[in-house]
Amino acid sequence: MVTNDYVTIANGMMEDEFVKRHHKHDVKEHQCSSSLVKHIKAPVPLVWSLVRRFDQPQKYKPFVSRCIAQGDLQIGSVREGNVKSGLPATTSTERLELLDDDEHIFGMKIVGGDHRLKNYSSIVTVHPKVIDGRPGTLVIESFVVDVPDGNTKDETCYFVEALIKCNLKSLADVSERLAVQDRTEPIDRM
Repeated sequence: MVTNDYVTIANGMMEDEFVKRHHKHDVKEHQCSSSLVKHIKAPVPLVWSLVRRFDQPQKYKPFVSRCIAQGDLQIGSVREGNVKSGLPATTSTERLELLDDDEHIFGMKIVGGDHRLKNYSSIVTVHPKVIDGRPGTLVIESFVVDVPDGNTKDETCYFVEALIKCNLKSLADVSERLAVQDRTEPIDRM
């Protein structure tokens, strides 16, 4: 399920086509899955430079207070994130599953932590889109996760979607603020 209207992209693909092509999850009976879309008024290189930073999710994810990455930041690398208070967790251990700088695809899987998101994995794709006549970005994030005992699929999806919506709004806010400052090249260090 894509939670926004379908919009034709500059290269003729539509959001649902991007989802079908890049956001494939093997959803089991006891799991839920969804895809969310965000249009960002900032160019792809800027947005991608934030999304691809496996070692610094706190640059735009408001619920991450600190992150320590292990490894060479290639596929298989692991990060330990501290979660800000207010959520039913304090830590999350995540593994980088996919990082394609050419296609702008990022994938991760939660492999540990003190939360209820078991077998969680997500894929984020970043696509060029003209917004108000200027270079912009279409971001799609999809996920699959186990439904915890005592919860329904709808409740689980609603909770995860709320977190992702906050992350995508923050990604848009940070990216658009940087774009206004004419920082349109990829950002290595902020």
